[in-house]
Formats: sequence, structure tokens, C-alpha cells
Amino acid sequence: MEPILEVRKLTMDFGGLRALDHVDLDIRQGEIVALIGPNGAGKTTFFNCVTGIYAPTAGDILISPRGKTRKERINGLKPNRVTEKGMARTFQNIRLFQNMTVLENVMIGRHCRTRSGIAGAVFRSPQTRREEQDAVDASYEILKKIGLAHCVNEFAKNLPYGAQRRLEIARAMATNPFLILLDEPAAGMNPQETKVLDELILKIRDEEKISLLLIEHDMKLVMSLSDRIFVMDYGKKIAQGTPEEIKSNPAVIKAYLGEDIDA
Repeated sequence: MEPILEVRKLTMDFGGLRALDHVDLDIRQGEIVALIGPNGAGKTTFFNCVTGIYAPTAGDILISPRGKTRKERINGLKPNRVTEKGMARTFQNIRLFQNMTVLENVMIGRHCRTRSGIAGAVFRSPQTRREEQDAVDASYEILKKIGLAHCVNEFAKNLPYGAQRRLEIARAMATNPFLILLDEPAAGMNPQETKVLDELILKIRDEEKISLLLIEHDMKLVMSLSDRIFVMDYGKKIAQGTPEEIKSNPAVIKAYLGEDIDA
């Protein structure tokens, strides 16, 4: 099966510092892939290059979304254009609009799929009104799927921490992506919240047919969810494979997981 995302020899330099050094990674349709490594390994820099926040120094970022056979190079695209192409992401630190409602936060994710411009917003054309209603309906359906439909009119800041994390994922889902990149989605969660997140990630993959790439330090979550794992250290990819292969890889054990692996 052809990859839906293929990253070749991705390199990112910040002055004299090489944060990414010829990193290769690929994701196929229907996969949950994890990117792990110690703090400072370059994982978030990798996400930032793939999603357009940074323009990489060298390498290729190629996408073939949802069955398209022709690969498209997206190096240098702005983040909004990357989102329009079908890749959405969350961040390490929650970036919700805290003083907007839960529903409004998800509706913002629909913006990249609307057509009405400034004139439509000013004159309230029928197309604009239809798009707004479609955004409301689609956002509410997403909230039902992730278990937040009961608090559509709550301000985002009033949600419990775990629910805020799920709301960020809901906003990413609203962009209609073929791939969601999750940057440490379980950070700060208690065991019950992590369990709900685990179930949600599987639901997104199995029911919504969206592939996922996640950075995560919770090794039990990574090992239970991932089809494949890529491991980075000091800006380089040092290993890739199934969870079983990664758990027994000496380079990974030395770099990150420690001598005893209980997952």
C-alpha cells in the first residue's frame, strides 16, 4: 500500500544547530504510528516541518491522500494550506479559544472547508447561511462522537483538562483530514482520562477512517495503540518497527526506554 505521508531525508538547521538530520518516515492509510524519543530529540520540530510551521532546510514531504495515486510535494506550504490539503494537528500545550464555546471551537476547524468570502459574511447570502448551518451540524456530530455533545454551550475554559484535550482533537477532526498529528495528547492526563483518549484514538482510526501520527511519552499508550513506531534521538531516526521490535531494540533501550520495559 502506498504511503499517504512520505517524508524523505528531512533536515532542519537552526543556524549551526541541526535539529533534524535526514529523517525518513512514512504512514499508510489506516495506521496509527508513534514517533518517540527523549526530550530534545527533534520530534516537535519534525511535526512543525510537516505541518508548515517551519520550512525544512532539505528533504521532501510528500502526500497521497485518500487513495490518490499522484504524490504531492508540500514543502514550504503555509500551515493553513497544509490543513486544506488534509493534515491537521494538535499541540503540546492546549491551544483552545478559552472564552468561546465548545461548539464554536469545533466550528473554527470547519473554516478551511467553507467558500464564502468577506462579501458573503457582510451581506449574509443564502450560501453563507447554508455553510454556517452545515458547520454547526457537522461540529455537533463530531462532539457527539467524542462524548462532548452535552456541553456544546460551555466555555472551553470550564471543561476538565482531559475534555479540553479531546476538544482539540475534535477541532482537528472538523477540518476533514486524512491524517491527524497528535503532539503528546496524553500529557498531564490521569489514568482514566488516558483510557478515554486511548479509546478515542482507536475510534477515529476505525470509524472515521483517519490515520494518526502521535508523539507521546506514555509508553503503555504507545505500545498498546501503535501499528508501527519510529524512534528519534539527537535529530536522527535510530529505529523503526512494530511495538514488539522496538521494545527489544538495544539502541532504543539505551537511548530512551531504559533497561526495564514494562508495557
